[in-house]
Amino acid sequence: MKALLPVYCRPLGYAVIALGLFMPFLLMMMGRVTDANLLFYKECSKLLMMMGALMIIFALTKNESKEIEQVRNKAVRNAIFLTVLFVFGGMLWRVAKGDLMSVDTSSFLIFLILDVLCLEFGIKKATVDRLFKRNGR
Repeated sequence: MKALLPVYCRPLGYAVIALGLFMPFLLMMMGRVTDANLLFYKECSKLLMMMGALMIIFALTKNESKEIEQVRNKAVRNAIFLTVLFVFGGMLWRVAKGDLMSVDTSSFLIFLILDVLCLEFGIKKATVDRLFKRNGR
């Protein structure tokens, strides 16, 4: 999977995730969050985090190479696997508890966050591997 966004979108993506994470708390301290608009702010926060994660996933990295494209592909594959495990575990937990009312609505956000974590780990691992291969010659 080729990167679609410029390099500066990676740190911008992290800033958008941080905004989405801390926005509800800041708005609550300012007295803007009420029972009537809580769902709206919750969904806006999730949407901001999804946008930030997508920006990170699709942004170029410094010194982008074919190896980084392979890391991005592996990150998506691993994130799909981990998300399926997470969602399946949550389903089993709800069945074991007999909970008929709650439903998981954050599967895509969980997938994106796991994808970003796998991508960052893979990029750092590739960097360390490249460093040790250069020094080992």
